[in-house]
Amino acid sequence: MNRKEEIIYATLELASEYGLKSVSLSQIADKVGIRKPSLYNHFKSKEELVNSMYTFLREKAQTGVGTTSGIDTFPEDKSLGEILSDSISGYFCFLSDEKMMKFFKVLYSERSISPVAAQIMLDETDRMISLTKNLFYSLVVHGKMKNENVDTAALSYAMTVHSIVDRQMDMITAGISDAHVTAKLPTEIREYIEWFCKQMEA
Repeated sequence: MNRKEEIIYATLELASEYGLKSVSLSQIADKVGIRKPSLYNHFKSKEELVNSMYTFLREKAQTGVGTTSGIDTFPEDKSLGEILSDSISGYFCFLSDEKMMKFFKVLYSERSISPVAAQIMLDETDRMISLTKNLFYSLVVHGKMKNENVDTAALSYAMTVHSIVDRQMDMITAGISDAHVTAKLPTEIREYIEWFCKQMEA
């Protein structure tokens, strides 16, 4: 692990314990065992550090997880429901990464007061909507999905999944669910996919 990664992981640990806003660069430097000015050799500001942490952890979480569904990669023998379940399973594998889960818990707690956290959540939501649109148009081309209001269907689908993830995070914070998201799809997701397919399957 290089020094930049050490700083990122130290920031994650401190943020999960105290919250992003409360963590100072001095605390991060102390945890890594370096002087505060040395941090600026790697990051220009705390905001850059937080965004770099997000990017780094996202790449780590996605290592070995094939979540891309290109236009030429759909098995002909798979139903729309199976393709959608596979796609969302990749997303939940991403969320079930221990460090990524810890980071998203920080973001969910900070997004109402931190512009940086809120922007990251917006970027993630927009990315999810964009990927869903690309997936749906590919499904239309392959004859798996109806060519009806595709953009609206993608927005509705992505935001429903996003809301279910929000609910899981709230359940974790409230102490009525395990303290992590598992790669197994929640019942609500499976039931929603079943309903969605009845509306949109070609």
